[in-house]
Amino acid sequence: MKKVLIICDLFPPAFGPRMGYLCKYLKYYGWEPVVLTESIEDNTFAFLANKCKVVYVNYYTAKGAFARNLQWIGTILLDFCFGYKDIRLFKEAKKLVEKEPFELVLCSSFRTFPLPAAYKVAQKYQLPLVVDLRDIIEQYTNDEFISHPFPSLFGLNKLFISIFKRKMLSSRNRVLRQANFITTISPWHVNILKQYNPNIELIYNGFDPELFQPKQEKTDQFIITYTGRLLSTAMRDPGLFLEALRILSEEKVLTPQNCQVHWYVDEASWKIISEVAKMWGTLPFMHFKGYVPASHIPSVLNSSSIILLLTNRASGSGPKGIMTTKFFESLAVEKPILCVRSDESYLAETIKETNAGLAATNVNEVCDFIQFHYNEWKEKGYTTSSVKKDKLNLFSRKEQAKQFIQIFEKVQTHG
Repeated sequence: MKKVLIICDLFPPAFGPRMGYLCKYLKYYGWEPVVLTESIEDNTFAFLANKCKVVYVNYYTAKGAFARNLQWIGTILLDFCFGYKDIRLFKEAKKLVEKEPFELVLCSSFRTFPLPAAYKVAQKYQLPLVVDLRDIIEQYTNDEFISHPFPSLFGLNKLFISIFKRKMLSSRNRVLRQANFITTISPWHVNILKQYNPNIELIYNGFDPELFQPKQEKTDQFIITYTGRLLSTAMRDPGLFLEALRILSEEKVLTPQNCQVHWYVDEASWKIISEVAKMWGTLPFMHFKGYVPASHIPSVLNSSSIILLLTNRASGSGPKGIMTTKFFESLAVEKPILCVRSDESYLAETIKETNAGLAATNVNEVCDFIQFHYNEWKEKGYTTSSVKKDKLNLFSRKEQAKQFIQIFEKVQTHG
């Protein structure tokens, strides 16, 4: 069996579905993955853990909140100045490569880490390097690419962030130019990244066909569901949806008794939502559910009447290339998808091509969409979407594993 060393920033049980599902399906096609990654305290994707050999590197061992914050700041500074996290990961990778043979290295990242470590391993041991970029800094509206806010130091945050951003981009692009192949998640990402390396292919995020299948579950209430995170209203703007909800409430079509909006989000996202909903007078419809394990998401989606996707117009300073995993999972369960506000770009095109629902540009069409499916729910007790099934295969995680393997074989043959 051929072996691939996967070096990535996140992996199950933490939030790392793309590489987690890839490792699940690689063995179907004669490839054995070995994973090297950072240790993260998160069990969102616990059901995808233990599918292959994984080495976790723990950078944060301090006990207590204050000590951990100090360690986090120290690690950020060491990493910024000396590439500390990549140095440690490279040392662990050396042990793996010197113990067993690998055909190539695959590195998956959303920003830059751990691209330098992966490149160094590939160069030292003369292995092909495939880089998979799930998200990139250029897609964000502001500083949402930073997972934790920088501490305020003499009002110099913006300067620090600017320097940090430039350094991350410089380090990333240096590796991209040397990689044998690049994969990424949307046509927009392909267009941005091909300026650094023409050997690039689109592999969408997707759904696991073994988990996400349509089931018609009757519910006592009309349920609109959102799962995920809300980093900012500039990235994901719920305005059109909340305005439509207020209008339908004023017209006595929807009430908090017959309609609920379920938010499967973290507390920071809920704070944003509740404040905006209060402004629109729709807070009584809102229900905070918190995060649930990813294994529960198929049931959550199948018991929904409408699945909500939040984004914003992609032009100007808006978010770019957002093709969230939750879109493809919603597509697979064949529930009506309401995307607000339409990105007027690749996501809207895909929603139209698959007949998955509505990418909205004005409040009237949002009202019509919700009312149409509310009437459907009143009649049947559930809702459905006439998704074009011939389009679904492109987004299957099992089929996407084949795409990765074709690239692996290509770089093995041609370098």
